[in-house]
Amino acid sequence: MLSTTGACQVTPSPAIDPLLAWYDAHRRSLPWRAAPGRKPEPYHVLLSEIMLQQTTAATVAGRFEGFLARFPSMTALAEAEQADVLHGWQGLGYYRRARALHACAKAVVARSDGDLPRNENELRELPGIGAYTARAILAIAFDQPCVPVDANVARVLARLHGVETPMPAALKELQERADALVSPGRPGDVAQALMDLGATVCRPRRPRCDVCPWQDVCAAHAAGTADQLPRRAIRPERQVRRGLAFLLTRPDGAILFRRRPDDGLLGGLHELPGSPWEHGPLSVATALAHAPQAADWRLGPEPVHHGFTHFQLELTLAEASTATPPQGQWCSPHRLHELALPTVMKKLLRLAGYHPGAANR
Repeated sequence: MLSTTGACQVTPSPAIDPLLAWYDAHRRSLPWRAAPGRKPEPYHVLLSEIMLQQTTAATVAGRFEGFLARFPSMTALAEAEQADVLHGWQGLGYYRRARALHACAKAVVARSDGDLPRNENELRELPGIGAYTARAILAIAFDQPCVPVDANVARVLARLHGVETPMPAALKELQERADALVSPGRPGDVAQALMDLGATVCRPRRPRCDVCPWQDVCAAHAAGTADQLPRRAIRPERQVRRGLAFLLTRPDGAILFRRRPDDGLLGGLHELPGSPWEHGPLSVATALAHAPQAADWRLGPEPVHHGFTHFQLELTLAEASTATPPQGQWCSPHRLHELALPTVMKKLLRLAGYHPGAANR
């Protein structure tokens, strides 16, 4: 019987063989994953792990190959302009990761001519690489005996061992549980098998316990609590910030944009000029004082909603045209796809009838 309290070393680790047998039969085919019997490409592992941070595998699968075609090697990525990297990152969100990935590539090329380190401490010195990403690279790219714990793996282990400690406080214990699963034979496959098990069988909702290779030794399955674990700490409600976004056009139809500062939220991306994002109700008069030009601004009836990690954003679109355009970065509608636009700006442009993901005719 598995212990659901106490120190993790008192609970024996389940056998790895059933997990690997399941993985060999049911492994996911993913664009960045090496075929069975083939060595993984470390650059592909790095790209995928950075992309998969806070983004679903399905989203990354739809964009990985396009990004790789644009930046086919560590050197190509290091030599690219940051604006091009940000443009290639569109649709993946959390653009800070793209800037960190670019800086990481530059550092790797400068230090070792494009070869990733094979040491956890050296990996963690690189921009954008924390403990999890370093372990994932070591296990998957270099077959070193360690088990990274992402959200899928944490869920599997919390249920397997009946861990009641809420997340994220349980992460330290779950990493210790993962370390007990280290296999010198196929460490990369063990890591990916755990990820796949969490993604396809030990799912957040309606786990498929009937096809799980560890069903017989799972504490949560035995207790009937699989769909309740891992426990989650109560999150404080996110605050709402509000503002205006100004869509100003000139006679030839071009739209005024500006580029956000490199540091901070959505750094280096293009946006419509706007008012500061303030807490509390929107003061239209105060927000209009930040318009790029005095004009007959027409406000949309409903704001666009967009969620960030720590707050919700409500932006109301204000539209106007001008015969005396101010200085700035103007973009024709048929070239909107060339800008590095965050999702919230694409929502605003679509609301105004533009199609930023493709050339507008």
